[in-house]
Amino acid sequence: MTAPTRIAPVSVCTPRSSRAPRSSDELIQAERPVLAHNYHPLPVVVARAEGVWVEDVEGRRYLDMLAGYSALNFGHRHPALIEAAHRQLDQLTLTSRAFHNDRLAGFAESLADLTGLDMVLPMNTGAEAVESGIKVARKWAYDVKHVPADQATIVVAGGNFHGRTTTIVGFSDDDTARVGFGPFAPGFRTVPYNDLASLEAAVDETTAAVLIEPIQGEAGVIIPDEGYLTGVRELTRRAGCLFIADEIQSGLGRTGTTLAVDHESVVPDVLLLGKALGGGIVPVSAVVARREVLGVLGPGQHGSTFGGNPLAAAVGSAVVELLATGEFQTRAAELGAELRSGLAALTGKGVTGFRARGLWAGVDIDPALGTGREISERLLKEGILVKDTHGSTIRLAPPLTITSEELSSALDCLARVLA
Repeated sequence: MTAPTRIAPVSVCTPRSSRAPRSSDELIQAERPVLAHNYHPLPVVVARAEGVWVEDVEGRRYLDMLAGYSALNFGHRHPALIEAAHRQLDQLTLTSRAFHNDRLAGFAESLADLTGLDMVLPMNTGAEAVESGIKVARKWAYDVKHVPADQATIVVAGGNFHGRTTTIVGFSDDDTARVGFGPFAPGFRTVPYNDLASLEAAVDETTAAVLIEPIQGEAGVIIPDEGYLTGVRELTRRAGCLFIADEIQSGLGRTGTTLAVDHESVVPDVLLLGKALGGGIVPVSAVVARREVLGVLGPGQHGSTFGGNPLAAAVGSAVVELLATGEFQTRAAELGAELRSGLAALTGKGVTGFRARGLWAGVDIDPALGTGREISERLLKEGILVKDTHGSTIRLAPPLTITSEELSSALDCLARVLA
């Protein structure tokens, strides 16, 4: 009888860590079979970063004019934030909220002081903050306003972007975000942005809150008319409902003030923060509100395993310390004037219009010159990182640490691309 053939043992795959370094093209190709295709990134593979500059795996340098959609307001690896993270990593990173930790009280106190509100509900991502704000508003409506059970409504604005969870995309009018993900949660009414008359008509005795972005970021940095935010504040106060301001992109220095609502000296009932709150290091978000609003939550009614973790609280506290000096708000205001001036000079020379506040701009490019994606790809070849949105619009949101010379260089590159 013939002996069975012995099969040599199959060696395990070579560990990825021991493979030769891969090029940008190889890494981009390697992502396709193993990553969900829910993004269409520009063809650059970032490997290192410092301040406003990043490097790809081949060592090419790029000026970051997007700053992680405002998550990197203080630049890449800001020394004070890195130091705070390192210090905390040596002590404690996570306890869950089953226990107290020694960093959370200080974080909540400093964030409440910075915003002029009373209480903090720490979460992780921006979408979590929005979802939490919705839950809090509904609970407040039932417990305090005495809206009949399950009848609470929230009024939102057309063109909004508050995140990508199923609840949030259910009240989006962006088909890419919405179509194919229903059924959606009821209880939302949509009115045109920057339209107080329509807002007033939509508010009734069932309204728990009005939820808006003081400046709509994803829509192309849409800035409402002067007086709109004041009008929303007055309307919600008269109607006995909450004003929820989503400042996840617009807040924490981006527009030249700590918050975008500060441009009209408005204080909302509920403030949603994220992105820059984590300093570009860890995801940190928060619902900050008046005591009588957040006070409706009781144990077990809402939570997050990682929300308020010691590492997040340490980094968030360091972010608040940076903002407390006012330096970054001033830089955003002063350099924002230079940004507006530079974009005004390009208007009629490839730029058909722009909207800017602080170091944040939506720039409409002549469609004859290309889509926003195509312009972004051309800027990439010039060493400038930006991102497109909606047709031929690009967004500019550099770190608040950018210098006047670096900003001028980026605008010169845009001029060359448009020419």
